[in-house]
Amino acid sequence: MLTKLKKTVESLLKAEAATAHRAGLTPNMISGIGVVLGLASGIIYWQAGQLITNQEKYLYYIVLAVVLLLASGYCDALDGALARLHGETTVAGGFIDSLLDRYVDAAVYCGLIVGGLCNVFWGLLALIGSLLTSYARARSEAAEIPMETIGIVERAERLIIITLTSILSVVWLEILQWVIILLAIATNLTVAQRVYYFLKKVKP
Repeated sequence: MLTKLKKTVESLLKAEAATAHRAGLTPNMISGIGVVLGLASGIIYWQAGQLITNQEKYLYYIVLAVVLLLASGYCDALDGALARLHGETTVAGGFIDSLLDRYVDAAVYCGLIVGGLCNVFWGLLALIGSLLTSYARARSEAAEIPMETIGIVERAERLIIITLTSILSVVWLEILQWVIILLAIATNLTVAQRVYYFLKKVKP
């Protein structure tokens, strides 16, 4: 869905990518920064859950978690823009970038689960659905069947949903619980959509 806007986003990041290139940053370096920010976001989500009874501190930590997560997402977009702008795209780079994204996804969900900000069962189901959504795409594209944009909830949508509801949780804490349930259902539905799409494409 939002992946369809990828080219538009990358064109808007050309100036930032050029600046990063002049500063000596490589796509892999930016990917590394992004994963560190994403892992830190997961840790802060966990800390926010420990401070849930103190609204002022909870607000501070939840906003920090969101900022770190958004910064991680920005790095994820910037590394791709930089690689394409300067012809530095490689198979290894794409593999590493995809792998690091999974660590970030897992860190955020684990932070929410361990911090008690969502139900353990639904949190784990959402985590599994998110990882399998990406795995389904990877396996499909290994068979030379493009899978980008297939499914109702891709990574961009998941991150936006989590960041927005995290902020809203300051005034309505239960919203995170409900959104994780929604993501648990939507991500696994996306997996089913991708399986159906793949089987339809390979059907003799």
